[in-house]
Amino acid sequence: MVLRNFERRLERIVEGAFSRAFKSGLRPIEIGRRLTREMDDTRSVGVRGGTVVANHFTVNLSQQDADEFAEVTDTMQRELADLAREHAREEHYTFMGPVEIVFHVDPKMRVGAFSVEARLREGDGGAGAGSIVLPSGERFVLGDTIVTIGRLPESVLVLEDPNVSRQHAEIRPSGNGFVLADLGSTNGSKVNGIKVSERVLQDGDELTFGSTSFRFEAS
Repeated sequence: MVLRNFERRLERIVEGAFSRAFKSGLRPIEIGRRLTREMDDTRSVGVRGGTVVANHFTVNLSQQDADEFAEVTDTMQRELADLAREHAREEHYTFMGPVEIVFHVDPKMRVGAFSVEARLREGDGGAGAGSIVLPSGERFVLGDTIVTIGRLPESVLVLEDPNVSRQHAEIRPSGNGFVLADLGSTNGSKVNGIKVSERVLQDGDELTFGSTSFRFEAS
């Protein structure tokens, strides 16, 4: 199901692009299948329990295939990263750090062939994996620094919402996860509709500040 959704999204997002690219016969779904297989093959038990899998993937391609991918490289990297996150959620896997996809030209690779190298890689400063999905659908990747939220232009996430305080809340790295802390805001911060002063975030939590909502994804 995850792979089918991945293929449908790509067809919808880059409709027409693939008719001009991939003359070699290489198809994105083939890379997607290999990536999820590499995740399954790198499974290990984390130090805090749970199943940890690779989160950094290098896709090795021939120069010709890389050139043909050039028009849709950013889309492919984004969709492959989303595929990895969805597969992890479906299989109850966890990551040591943010998911990264890198395309690399291998001069020894023949046209139409590819390989995927998968590695477990910690986030900066040992921070775990986590991201905030914005209302626009964009993804803000969390790291080892505190993310401030508010109306102040110095905030990391600036919200132009009159119901949001100037210094509203912050998200801090904590162990291998993240914590949301309200900063004494006027209207409070909510997690899944409930006001909180401080809360360890869980995958899928809805975070609301004023009238603006985000989704937290642990992967």
